[in-house]
Amino acid sequence: MLKIFYPKRIADSPYVINYDDLYEEGYRGIIFDIDNTLVEHGADASPEAISLITRLKEMGFKVCLISNNNKERVTRFNKDINVKYIYKANKPAKKSFLRAMERMGTSLDNTVFVGDQLFTDIYGTNRIGMMSYFVKPIGPKEEIQIVIKRKLERIVLKHYRRDLKRGKIKKV
Repeated sequence: MLKIFYPKRIADSPYVINYDDLYEEGYRGIIFDIDNTLVEHGADASPEAISLITRLKEMGFKVCLISNNNKERVTRFNKDINVKYIYKANKPAKKSFLRAMERMGTSLDNTVFVGDQLFTDIYGTNRIGMMSYFVKPIGPKEEIQIVIKRKLERIVLKHYRRDLKRGKIKKV
């Protein structure tokens, strides 16, 4: 039952993922959540985020941002990054993930999603069979509904780690 919320891979942050390995594995598209994935909630694009996205584009990756936030927020974040984006994505709905791949010209086989929430980001990608990275939230500041979800996420992650250790699931 909880497996629908299990990430395919986990990293401490999007800034430590080995994107060279992903490229060698055949991935060509990367979809990122913004808030608490690339920057603290509500922050503009940081030099670190700008540098990462620039490097990924130079490597040959297509990049798209998906956020449940409003147009102003996503547009403001994207002004120094200049990639495709989808706002008011209604994650975990499948539609925005599919639309992001369409905009990038990629497919399920060669696209990875990176996000910080199990019940929106990871659940949404699992529903369509997309590769996913679950990363630790960058900042402590979160809305109350997310604070409640984080407590539930800890339970799911406990089961995930147990199932991984017991061999019930395999790392991808």
